[in-house]
Amino acid sequence: MRTSRNARALFGTLLAVVALGAACKKPVVQAPPPPPPVVAPPARPTVTLQASSTTIQKGESATLTWSSTNATSLSLSPGVGNVAAEGSTRVTPTDSTTYTITATGPGGTADANARISVTAPPPPPPVVHEPTIQELFDKGVKDAYFDYDKADIRADARDALSQTAQFLRSYPQVKVVLEGHCDERGSTEYNLALGDRRAAAAKQFLVSLGITADRMETVSYGKERPFCSASTDECWQQNRRGHFVMSTK
Repeated sequence: MRTSRNARALFGTLLAVVALGAACKKPVVQAPPPPPPVVAPPARPTVTLQASSTTIQKGESATLTWSSTNATSLSLSPGVGNVAAEGSTRVTPTDSTTYTITATGPGGTADANARISVTAPPPPPPVVHEPTIQELFDKGVKDAYFDYDKADIRADARDALSQTAQFLRSYPQVKVVLEGHCDERGSTEYNLALGDRRAAAAKQFLVSLGITADRMETVSYGKERPFCSASTDECWQQNRRGHFVMSTK
């Protein structure tokens, strides 16, 4: 009986020791799981755009050059469209234009601009009119006027014939017909003779100034080809002349 009680006491002591050991043992703490790796955001695209000339004349061309990074697509406007990541193209704008290139990638978009100003071309140089020999003749050759019923070379006629001589010296290839004219007074026959004397007097004066006689032909029209038809002193004076016509021979 006593043995049985001792055994139970020993068993209880063992249980107490086991319980005490279990109570004194520290619990195991598990480490938290590692954080997920940090993923960097996609890089933002970059793009540049340059024009070879920022000012051109209408009708001329310029070259656009561009480059980009971190882009999957690029578009150049106006009028060009999708382009490679780097490149160049010729453009011929008709008016001043701002070109824009847009780069798109996982990190967003970026733009760049280049403006080309178009100016009007300078006006063409004025056309220099080269006067014809007839125009030069009409400007440089002067008629000689005469007094009523006379064939004398008066002072103003000397000045006019001197200018004519200067022209003929400058253009030695020119030959002339020297016409004698009269006003309406007097008979037809008389005026034909008077006109002939006037043409001959003008020719002789030119010969005295060094113009060879073979370059001048004379003819008289008397009063048959008046320059003015009114019966006035002013009109009659216009008809009394030695008139020059460039010869076609």
